[in-house]
Amino acid sequence: MAVTNGSASLPEWVTIEFWIVYHLVVAIFIIIDLYSATHREELTFREATLWTIIWIGVGVAWGGVIFWLMGPVEAGLYYAAFLIEKMLSMDNLFVFAIIFSYFSVPENVQPVVLYVGIITAVIFRALFIYGGIVLIEQYQFTVVIFGLILFYSGYKLLKSHEMKVEPEKNPIIRLARKYLPIYEGYEGYKFIVRRNGKIYLTPLVLVLIAIETTDIIFAVDSVPAVLAITTDFLIAYTSNISAVLGLRALYSLVSLTVIHFKYVGKGLSIILTYLGAKMILNGLNIYKIETTLSIAIVMTILLGSIILSVVDRRGGEGGEAEEVAGGEGGGEGGDHKA
Repeated sequence: MAVTNGSASLPEWVTIEFWIVYHLVVAIFIIIDLYSATHREELTFREATLWTIIWIGVGVAWGGVIFWLMGPVEAGLYYAAFLIEKMLSMDNLFVFAIIFSYFSVPENVQPVVLYVGIITAVIFRALFIYGGIVLIEQYQFTVVIFGLILFYSGYKLLKSHEMKVEPEKNPIIRLARKYLPIYEGYEGYKFIVRRNGKIYLTPLVLVLIAIETTDIIFAVDSVPAVLAITTDFLIAYTSNISAVLGLRALYSLVSLTVIHFKYVGKGLSIILTYLGAKMILNGLNIYKIETTLSIAIVMTILLGSIILSVVDRRGGEGGEAEEVAGGEGGGEGGDHKA
């Protein structure tokens, strides 16, 4: 997982045709998913679960392609980057929920806004990842800067107990409301409407701005984390796409079932801190951790935190059930004694 084993340059077989086919396949999945999300009267748990599984399957399948084309080590790097980005993006879901609630976005419109936000986020991520790789190649000391960012991100994630998102205090939202012609009320999926010969922007534009600015802030954590795993642009970029594109379905699933992994946040904080230390040690040529060992460390911490969360949750549910049963028994005994 060394930061020196990749580059912004791509293999010879990664041609323009390759990227066209890759993005066409992704676009087809997006269109089908978006159609299924907008042409329904009510969101169902089955649909949300099905599409979550499909998107995870797409991400896993692309890892198989990486294995076939590039080898097992590169596939391991892809899966590590994919899993970390998937877990980090869970924070985005709760932020999206807060933003949608604040702007009172209709439920049937939310998938469209999410996908517009996700597609633009993919463009930003591609630019950030490519720029980060170029900086690392040109200026080795940037590895230390990225490492310190990850150190701070890990500390912040470990210490944060609640997430406060206040769209009304977003300076970009304030400027947009002040200077842009915002129309009062939603008009279906429209971002622009014409009224009395004048062009107005609907509140969906403000929602999109809030989502985009939030995602850029989250990119400060996720992009250095991916670059700490690999600086191979193909692996870093496609792992981000595989993780981010499933957010719409995952958001729908989370909105229907309160999915909470108690220890994943702590596991991610440990991983970010570890990756930060690894980048600094490697960047300063102090100590180099072997790629396979690094993949094993990241995977073990991440999967261990998920398993521990599931076990703890089941134990908590059992304890709650036992407590309720005990309470009911105590009540019956009390009534009988009386």
